[in-house]
Amino acid sequence: MKNYIPVRGGKGKFSFLLDRRSIIFSLFFLLLTFILILFSIGIGDFFIAPIDVLKVLLGMGAPEHNLVVQTFRLPRVLTAMLVGACLAVSGAILQGMVRNPLASPDLLGITGGASVAAVAFITVFPAASIRWLPVSALLGAGLVIVLIYFLAWKQGVSTMRLVLIGVGIHSCMSALTTLLLVVSPVYLTSKAMVWLAGSVYGTNWNDVLTLLPWALVFIPLAVLLGRSINVQQLGDDVAQGVGHHVERQRAVLLLVCVALAGAVVAIGGAIGFVALLAPQIARKLVGPSFGALLPMAALIGSFIVVAGDLIARTALSPLDLPVGIFTSAIGAPFFMYLLYKYRNQ
Repeated sequence: MKNYIPVRGGKGKFSFLLDRRSIIFSLFFLLLTFILILFSIGIGDFFIAPIDVLKVLLGMGAPEHNLVVQTFRLPRVLTAMLVGACLAVSGAILQGMVRNPLASPDLLGITGGASVAAVAFITVFPAASIRWLPVSALLGAGLVIVLIYFLAWKQGVSTMRLVLIGVGIHSCMSALTTLLLVVSPVYLTSKAMVWLAGSVYGTNWNDVLTLLPWALVFIPLAVLLGRSINVQQLGDDVAQGVGHHVERQRAVLLLVCVALAGAVVAIGGAIGFVALLAPQIARKLVGPSFGALLPMAALIGSFIVVAGDLIARTALSPLDLPVGIFTSAIGAPFFMYLLYKYRNQ
């Protein structure tokens, strides 16, 4: 019990334990992410020192700094943070629910469904308002998960059927996306390809305010459902034996996963491998308990996307590359490593 801090409510109404290691690593990544944000906001064609960025955030900055930070750079960094956190939590939920470290929304077809819907919106309805793009992406993700759940149902939904059907749906969604790109005019195809690469370029406060409610509602909800994921880790039979409503909880967890992944794809496009990478790192740092793993994964996901976006817009300046290129460059070798590591399981 030396590694845990007991927390008790007034008159014994509630009590729980906080893992010291989880607290330490969470505070460390929180500080690391904050420092990265200061540097990310300051670096660009117009350099702003981190201390001046901090002054702007505290409302004491110079007018010229206020304009650059608050209008152009801060919304982009905040969007990257929210995108990373939502993707990481979505991936952690799937990995825990299906008991497979290789599971993630982009590998099981959820992101693919959102991508097909978004590409169809861009290529089939080019005159439509871009404000409807997030709606189409969310609908695509929702329809795909309903299809996966329906096909996987056979007196309940087993995790193995869910994964296998999800991988198959992912392949179908990739084929449909490619078909739409091939048959579309060149100028629309290029526009869709930039979106598919995954980018937070050009995001503004409207994007932040669009994504923020999803993160504020569904990330805490995922943490509250962490105990349910822990129980499902024991297997369906054991979970049912201890009175756990497996199917109902699984449906709720899938809904949370789709809401987070769909909202991210709607704003930032198909940013790959963050949902796979962040939960794995979090598990190494704080262990398998989802009460600590989910917040840690959110912090790591935020750090990865903010760092990737900083590299994307500065590595080949003045070119501003999609952040998805860099997350995939890191994530693809890591995925191959995981395949090798778990090859006998």
